[in-house]
Amino acid sequence: MALVFRWLMRLAAGLVLLVVAGVGLVYFLASQSLPDYDRELTVSGVSAPVEIVRDNNDVPHIFGDSDADVFFGLGYAHAQDRLWQMTMLRRTAQGRLSEVFGARTLPIDRLLRRFDIYRLAMQSIDAQDAETRAALTAYAAGVNTRLQEINHRALGRGAPEMFLFNAPVAPWQPGDSLAIIKLMGLQLSGHLSNEVLRARTSLMLQDGDRLRDILPDAPGTGVAALPEYAALFPDLPRYAEGQRLPDSPLSPVPAPGLAGASNSFTAAPSRSASGGTLLANDPHLGFTAPAIWYLARMELATGGVIGGTIPGMPVILTGRSTGLGWGLTTAYVDDQDLFVEKLNPDNPEEYLTPDGYKPFESRPSIIEVKDEAPITLTLRWTENGPVLPGSTYDLETVTPPGHVMALGWTVLSPRDTSMSAAMGLMKAGSVTEAIASAERYIAPAQNLMLADQEQIALKTIGAVPRRDPRHQSKGRMPSQGWRAENRWQGRMPYASNPEFVNPRGGILGNTNNKILERPFPNHLSYIWGDTQRINRWQRLMQSRQVHTRDSFIEAQLDPVSFTARSLLPLIGADLWFTGEAAPDGTPERQRQIALTLLADWNGEMNEHLPEPLIYAAWLRALQDRLIRDDLGPLASEFIHVEPIFLERVFRDIDGASTWCDVKQSAAIETCSYMARLALDDALVWIAEHHGTALESLRWGDAHQATHDHQVLGEVPVLRYFVNIRQSTSGGDNTLLRGRTSGTGDHPFRNVHGAGYRGVYDFADPDSSVFIISTGQSGHFLSRHYDDLAQLWRRGEYIPMSLDAELARAAAVGVTRILPAQ
Repeated sequence: MALVFRWLMRLAAGLVLLVVAGVGLVYFLASQSLPDYDRELTVSGVSAPVEIVRDNNDVPHIFGDSDADVFFGLGYAHAQDRLWQMTMLRRTAQGRLSEVFGARTLPIDRLLRRFDIYRLAMQSIDAQDAETRAALTAYAAGVNTRLQEINHRALGRGAPEMFLFNAPVAPWQPGDSLAIIKLMGLQLSGHLSNEVLRARTSLMLQDGDRLRDILPDAPGTGVAALPEYAALFPDLPRYAEGQRLPDSPLSPVPAPGLAGASNSFTAAPSRSASGGTLLANDPHLGFTAPAIWYLARMELATGGVIGGTIPGMPVILTGRSTGLGWGLTTAYVDDQDLFVEKLNPDNPEEYLTPDGYKPFESRPSIIEVKDEAPITLTLRWTENGPVLPGSTYDLETVTPPGHVMALGWTVLSPRDTSMSAAMGLMKAGSVTEAIASAERYIAPAQNLMLADQEQIALKTIGAVPRRDPRHQSKGRMPSQGWRAENRWQGRMPYASNPEFVNPRGGILGNTNNKILERPFPNHLSYIWGDTQRINRWQRLMQSRQVHTRDSFIEAQLDPVSFTARSLLPLIGADLWFTGEAAPDGTPERQRQIALTLLADWNGEMNEHLPEPLIYAAWLRALQDRLIRDDLGPLASEFIHVEPIFLERVFRDIDGASTWCDVKQSAAIETCSYMARLALDDALVWIAEHHGTALESLRWGDAHQATHDHQVLGEVPVLRYFVNIRQSTSGGDNTLLRGRTSGTGDHPFRNVHGAGYRGVYDFADPDSSVFIISTGQSGHFLSRHYDDLAQLWRRGEYIPMSLDAELARAAAVGVTRILPAQ
């Protein structure tokens, strides 16, 4: 027996040693791709020495004798830190994920091939100005220098993910950077899915007023009635089960309610305590690890520029120079239209146009699939745009038999000069120059916030489709593509885009809210990204005569929900202080505790408080109870609470209180009764998921920011090393926006928010600050993978200085790139 025991011990010890050796080998191989920031290399792609000084937060400060050399340095730095991210963005745009991940990403590749954005990006290269083409070429050379270095020096294939998903990495091309801009357009676009949802909801609801309740227009001048979708296509069923792309972290298609959002605001010298202009910006995108943003500084011939870049593109998208700051918010311009194309019953390769039947523009496209046979798609385009399959965006539910759906979209331009506009903006010296340079910008449409030393401005940039006043659906629902009045008629002139320069009040801002009202077809949109945050922003801005950098930071991080403050008195009007005493442990007692907590709450969505969770769960349950009997399974598509809907119902605007009555029951339910039932539903859900001790709840436990690795984030054990999870304040409708997922067992997880924050003070530009939500490095073994994450969570920032000596003083490394003789 002792002999057996000894051998078992030896075997166990041997297994332990093997495991340790295996882990050590994996660590050794993975660590080979950690970049060395303190070195010197000689290359043939630069004309003079280039210096990349990385400050103590790993922000590269890039210096060179020419702009081309500086862009080369940025490409090299991006590839050092974010090579895997860059290759994934490119593969996504190309529709080539399945070469690496197999059949599970085929739906994504199929859709991206049909959009054809990569080919359109390649065609757009010739449309750029000479300066931008030179920058793109130099940037690509910098990326490729890093690729060559990885290959020659065997640097662990460039990133740990390359070992698990081994695939050749092609040299970077100038068109790859243009494709990433178009991919960003897809991530920021929500009009397509909204058109489909509006059409499906129209089919379910007989009363047009009820459609305005559940899919309300932003407050302002009303809109003329639209035709019912059923009247346009009477053969469609009232409800059909839809199909979407499978949920995947790699999908660039935003989930419902998760298209782009942002905050940006600025103050003129008259409203600044220091006498200089102020500007703040925090663009919102889906959270990932690493963050989509990457901080960088470039010293160009026109001066230094510093701010947020997206790896793969050689521009500062939001940031500042010595005398100009710029920020971006998604403009929600209606730049997407769905066209129902009628097939020729005698020849399905033709579709109806105003001039009769015409053949589709068709070509094959082959998708290589790992471990499987390749797939051949037939890509078809009409005069209105690419034909999309019914299996995406629930299109089959609103496509009549004998028809297909085509998409018109400004992103699908083969002469897209958005990169040239971004390059010009980065080199502009004043508000006036910046507005002029942005005329070349096409898509995705943005609100450009500007501040120079003396002026402030907001300008909507991007192509706005010109529509016929007789358009059947005003671009709000799919329309008949063969009717001339439904087709686009070019684009509106840039001068007609909204522009606000030096307003008398001295304050400008945008939270994706409606910025003006124009009658169709001169409007911008009927759908806006915010009707709530703007109210809190107005209060914070007008509560002070003058502002400072710190007051702008305070507004950027404000967690108070205007929505909670305005809705709770409405929905709980008949519930507070009206119940009788109830014993502990009963539902009545839990309801009383919840109402008492909410009665004393100021609406602050603080991560440490229980009230935000009770409030959020209550409103979620309430909306579901109100719409479920009217919309049936379609109610599951409304995953986020619509505050205007609840306000319309509880104020009985245009008879909206009818939503409170359950049609399947004999009784007539009141809104107060439904509010009480919904509160009980919410408390049951909370008890099942977070416990019954309401006073001990923490909003942050439910509202965790999920910076998950797109590929490794679901791998057992490894996910604990690559995912960054943090308790956070804020919510769907706070300036400190943390958009919730709205689905699954964790509907309040924070999945979409400010991956970048910046506040620029032109009285003392080097006192400006910025931050990103993870770290600079995409390598999970690097200390810079998540070193900025806790600062971001706590609402802290790092210096945004153009002082070269300050960067050198605490540099983590200096890379010198020398030209080969």
